[in-house]
Amino acid sequence: MTTAQLTSPYQHYVYAYPHKTAYRSLPDRPALRSLWAGEDRSALSLYLHIPFCEVRCGFCNLFTRIGAPDGLTGAYLDALERQADAVREALGDTGEVRFATAAFGGGTPTFLTAAELARLCDIADRRMGADLRAIPLSVEASPATATADRLAVLAERGTTRLSLGVQSFVDAEARAAVRPQRRADVEAALGRVRDAGIPVLNIDLIYGIDGQSERSWRHSLDAALAWRPEELYLYPLYVRPLTGLDRHRGESGTDPAWDEQRLRLYRAGRDHLLARGYVQQSMRMFRRADAPPQGTDDYACQTDGMIGLGCGARSYTRGLHYSFDYAVGMHQIRGIIDDYVRAADFAHAEVGYRMDAGEARRRHLLQSLLQAEGLEVADYRARFGSSPGDDFAAELEGLAERGWLADSGSARLRLSAEGLAHSDAIGPRLFSPAVRAAMDAYERK
Repeated sequence: MTTAQLTSPYQHYVYAYPHKTAYRSLPDRPALRSLWAGEDRSALSLYLHIPFCEVRCGFCNLFTRIGAPDGLTGAYLDALERQADAVREALGDTGEVRFATAAFGGGTPTFLTAAELARLCDIADRRMGADLRAIPLSVEASPATATADRLAVLAERGTTRLSLGVQSFVDAEARAAVRPQRRADVEAALGRVRDAGIPVLNIDLIYGIDGQSERSWRHSLDAALAWRPEELYLYPLYVRPLTGLDRHRGESGTDPAWDEQRLRLYRAGRDHLLARGYVQQSMRMFRRADAPPQGTDDYACQTDGMIGLGCGARSYTRGLHYSFDYAVGMHQIRGIIDDYVRAADFAHAEVGYRMDAGEARRRHLLQSLLQAEGLEVADYRARFGSSPGDDFAAELEGLAERGWLADSGSARLRLSAEGLAHSDAIGPRLFSPAVRAAMDAYERK
């Protein structure tokens, strides 16, 4: 990394560790049955990935393709069924397997038709055994695909949270982010979500867009607040390699003026939401204080396993994080999806990263510390037999020196308000040398 990159508050959005660019092909292709044999399967998370969108936003580097030729979504669901059957068999005794939470992501799950969404729910419910009406179910959607018939299916099948990618209520800003949409269409979609009666509405907004001012940012925030969403996610804009914005304006993640603009808009947005009854859960997530609970006490992302179905989805055991091949470029993504729909063998892990004790500690630290509530030291000690202060003395000392750790006593490690603002710098600082090396060596495609 250059000096500018190391000092930038915007390096990586860390939503999982290790990053998928650290994954590599697994020559031994371990059997899923052996991977899951010794795992606690009593509180699993289930994730189904739908890699299709009606348009690809300029900032997006997710595993998704634009559109789908006739028959491709049906063939993809066929493959999901085959994979679900293989994974469910690998998990073993049905009495020991329980799902505590579920999510449909992408891509855009609501790219599927209403009938296909019902089939997707059947895969999760009937083939995997996840009782969608009894556990939290989160689904991502776009304004254009949040149609009444699709939302009716999702509501009837137990969806408790619908996340709508709005990004901006200002039409010119949406165009600048290469997300062509009109505010009138966004407002109509929000009305349909509320009419569907899904308990939790989340609205995604982005700051740092070309031409965005503090005034226009406040305008989008207030437009979102008019719908009294139970959650709001505020994302800084990134210009990532091989995305639409990268092709249009080039890599600009090391621009100090842009960094300062994003920090200024982040603080304005944070303070605006805190003053209106929202509680900050992380750098990005704000939840209305009176919102109905969405999570579950049964599942903890630091300790419990995840089952991911679909290409682009990850699965986590204690010893291995695994998935399928990953790409950002459209040609490569199409090839991976085509390979997936033709696949017959889903009983083995193909691509992944092996987790040792040190990486497990780092993952626990990262996934706890980047949440506003922080890390409970007693939980860490019970799991690992050591303290985070002993295991990560140098890293934590560096955060404290910058004022990024709150003085919260010995029972809990927590980021300060300024630390939360710098979450996208703190996360990468905590990556292990091995993960950094693997990410640096990754050949983007």
